[in-house]
Amino acid sequence: MFTGIIQAIGRIERLEPRGGDARLTIDTGKLDLARVALGDSIAVNGVCLTAVERRPRGFAADVSRETLDLTTLGTLMPGHPVNLETALTLATPLGGHLVSGHVDGVGEVIEQREDARSWRLRLRAPLELARYIAAKGSICVDGTSLTVNRVDGALFELNIVPHTLKETIIGGYRVGTRVNLEVDLIARYLERLILGAAASETAGAPSGITQTWLAEHGFAR
Repeated sequence: MFTGIIQAIGRIERLEPRGGDARLTIDTGKLDLARVALGDSIAVNGVCLTAVERRPRGFAADVSRETLDLTTLGTLMPGHPVNLETALTLATPLGGHLVSGHVDGVGEVIEQREDARSWRLRLRAPLELARYIAAKGSICVDGTSLTVNRVDGALFELNIVPHTLKETIIGGYRVGTRVNLEVDLIARYLERLILGAAASETAGAPSGITQTWLAEHGFAR
């Protein structure tokens, strides 16, 4: 688990193909690795990776085909900056929100503008994630815990303060930048709980919560 509070900006050293998947090596910059052991988890742009090799200024991790397919990691070139966070402990202040490091989908920056000293960003999420994004709720973007300002269908807006622009890779975003998204895990579990027995239906049966489903079960009129 993570908090979504970025601890350092690292850089991709190399991404080596290995039998259909890959090994990723990262220069971790100022990230404190003193307490990181082999097998520990580190979030890289919001993706939970397991350290399989320690280096003087970084670590290496194996990246599965699933992760390469569902995140942006496989598209990053050597030198590309990445957000880094080590796993939280029971003594870690929860300054952001609970983040699992399991990316739900890839979004895209579609608008960027200055607003006093902050930036306003508008992003497009995959359609299947839109129902989990709520105004004033939390969302994790490339590992950064952020508050959603507005929602319009699959589009949502963020306000990025100067500190976040400086201490994360968000300051390098441009229109067209693709980003890893993780929705609030409480929303995901809540959906399954509301489905009740319907959650156990097999493939081919209707899935997910719809307006019709809500009306049939007394949640809407």
